[in-house]
Amino acid sequence: METGLHEGLWQQIDGLDRVETAQRAKCQYLPNPQRYVITLLNAEYVVNLADRQIYCVQGCSAPVSAEFLEQLCLLAYLINAKDLPLADKLVKAESLPGGQFFFRGLHSLPTGKLEKSFGQCPELLYRIMERFCAVRCEFGDASIKLYVLPRLPLTIVIWGGDDEFAGRASILFDQTACAQLPLDALLVAVNLAVDALVNADTESGSAARHPRSD
Repeated sequence: METGLHEGLWQQIDGLDRVETAQRAKCQYLPNPQRYVITLLNAEYVVNLADRQIYCVQGCSAPVSAEFLEQLCLLAYLINAKDLPLADKLVKAESLPGGQFFFRGLHSLPTGKLEKSFGQCPELLYRIMERFCAVRCEFGDASIKLYVLPRLPLTIVIWGGDDEFAGRASILFDQTACAQLPLDALLVAVNLAVDALVNADTESGSAARHPRSD
């Protein structure tokens, strides 16, 4: 099933104008061998058209094959991305076209993961933001804006919990998000971003999670 899905996406990629696609997706196209170089969550990926392989080339380590959902997100973005400026208007998922009916049930946004990781200590979000080149915002008790893809920013907002109330999280989109990815691929992008943030928090260690009290 995975092979068939990717085969269909690769066929669409093969039919696209290379230079125009790179402009739409705000990435780089290199002709020899034919490939796109694109950033996903501040990591550099190569989409090789010759052998239909996608791999991460971040840092000095050897290239690492992209995971299935990373591949899906990158291919869908190359196919759908539009050369549009950001609207600079933040909206909830339900306010995106079709979002009210899509983002529910199994398709709900993974805010619970953010609440579990950052709800009791929202400032932890700021301790990991640099690895994603995120920008600090002024919403809630902690908030950042990070780019999942070159034309797809997300704004993550955390409200801290206490003895009476649990922590809360919100994920906001630029109004143009649906122009860059269809809703199913947009949800994949959100899940990749949230998992990356949660994993970065886990890797940062438990010391920061339990600040000293004077």
